[in-house]
Amino acid sequence: MLLLALTTLIGGISEAGVLEESFQAKAPRVAQAARSAPLPAVSVLVVRPDDDQRHPLAILLHGRGVDADENRRVGRADFPANARYLVGRGYAVLIPTRIGYGITGGPDIEFTGPCQHKSADSALETAAREVASVMNAARVYPWSDSGRVIVIGDSFGGLIALDLATHPPRGLKAVINVSGGDGGDSLRHVDVPCDPAALAATLTTLGRTAKVPALFLYSRNDRFWGPDWPVRWFDAWQHAGGDGEFVWLPADKNNGHFIFNRNGPAWQVPASRFLRAHGLP
Repeated sequence: MLLLALTTLIGGISEAGVLEESFQAKAPRVAQAARSAPLPAVSVLVVRPDDDQRHPLAILLHGRGVDADENRRVGRADFPANARYLVGRGYAVLIPTRIGYGITGGPDIEFTGPCQHKSADSALETAAREVASVMNAARVYPWSDSGRVIVIGDSFGGLIALDLATHPPRGLKAVINVSGGDGGDSLRHVDVPCDPAALAATLTTLGRTAKVPALFLYSRNDRFWGPDWPVRWFDAWQHAGGDGEFVWLPADKNNGHFIFNRNGPAWQVPASRFLRAHGLP
């Protein structure tokens, strides 16, 4: 069982029917077991309708930088346009800044190894447990309809969403992977991800035990992963038994890897269709 600790809500900014506030949740004990010092509490931004109703939850997961310095520069993870779009559709949006990033800080517990020898399994499991603890923490709040939850992950966050689908916390109904992958660098190795076959093997493992449907969204000019590996990763998931759908998004500027933040309508149309098909707003 995940053991949680909550702080009270801190702060509160209201604008035009949208309320922004935050809470903190401690990392699950299982993630700390092998560490001498406790991991820091996870900072979670909440963007929700400013009313007294319960709302389904949408959890947005950020990606990784190419190095530890970039991870630290995340600051507070925030998807302002995407969060407000989802609030407009009736969701309460949770955006955790995970351990090892920005204002949460702490060690990099999501490191997956050097470029030539990637192994994402352990990092994804740890991150998924962390997100599950955030979900459980949100259940106590009166604005939370914790029986209807979706997770949307961007880049490495998309892989975490897929891992959550294999052991879904109570209430998780669907996950969306936008531009998901590991070990990309569009400056040093354009279109060539690190150890992509290892990630295909990971997705095969995840697909075998996936219990909720997944949508895979990739831009046609994602310069982190190139034109071939996204489809091969999805095939590995689906052929192993994962319930999923793949949609190519249009090319976006010079690098479609960043399409989630730069071109909302591109991902919103297939995401809305997918969510409606599964009985979600």
